[in-house]
Amino acid sequence: MLSFNQLLEHVNTAMAALDLNRQPDRLYAPIRYALSLGGKRLRPTLLLMAYNMYRDDTERVMPTALGIETFHNFTLLHDDVMDRADVRRGKPTVHKLWGDNTAILAGDNMLVMAFRMMQQADDAHLRQVMDIFSATAVEIDEGQQMDMDFETRMDVAEEEYIEMIRLKTSVLLAAALKIGAVQAGATAADTEALYDFGICLGLAFQLQDDLLDVYGDYATFGKKIGGDILCNKKTFMLINALARADKAQQQVLGQWLAATDYVAEEKIAAVTHIYDMLGIRELAAKRINAYFDKAVAALDAVSLPDERKAPLKELACALLQRRS
Repeated sequence: MLSFNQLLEHVNTAMAALDLNRQPDRLYAPIRYALSLGGKRLRPTLLLMAYNMYRDDTERVMPTALGIETFHNFTLLHDDVMDRADVRRGKPTVHKLWGDNTAILAGDNMLVMAFRMMQQADDAHLRQVMDIFSATAVEIDEGQQMDMDFETRMDVAEEEYIEMIRLKTSVLLAAALKIGAVQAGATAADTEALYDFGICLGLAFQLQDDLLDVYGDYATFGKKIGGDILCNKKTFMLINALARADKAQQQVLGQWLAATDYVAEEKIAAVTHIYDMLGIRELAAKRINAYFDKAVAALDAVSLPDERKAPLKELACALLQRRS
């Protein structure tokens, strides 16, 4: 079996070899740019890892791995337009460099590219692969709409938030694992167990991201602390604080959420203080641990020797800063 880093290197090599030198260049230059920004490449590597649990010829399913990554980057490109984001992975976003119209069109093209890559699955598994991929694409759109709807709501429930991040984040991780396993000829029980592993891993990872945005360290988190607080993002942290706060705390939170003129450090400190009083950090940690345990249980249910499952378990521990 190959390690995560070995498979990641194969993905990076294959991504760099994609032939995107087509015309008009103003359409393909943004696509080349978006795909060159890198990132974790977690989803295509998960697809290869799931396949590699059963079979060694991972190059056979590389087109579908590239399809997953191309689709993921398409969603990011359109998200940046909707969010008016200026920076992605430390670089200017596509719409900042080429304008909204070209960014939207380039994203549309990337979506078609992704479907064409997925269609390169072998005939025996093509229908199932495309069914999984198509259903996942729809779910991600649903999650994105929920996320946008939350921006104007103050009554978002924790259950709604969990469903949103399941759709927006977890389902693509889960689909990558399932598509890899399907192409390897895994049993239906194994493919579903790997899908569940991906769902729970994604939920735990997103909740950890929410937690680290407040309590993380800049050097290890990789971005400024308190960003979600400053933009009033409806995270697990804020949703539970609003639900658990007493009248006085509700008033303080409401004032900071409505404020337009403030010192960033003061707002972050004030909201974090309320989180501390309400035990939100501990609540988030408890939920993260619960989803991590569910992910491990799902992986344990896969009918393979432990050594074949070890790379995925090690990856989950690394992503969530756990000991194996």
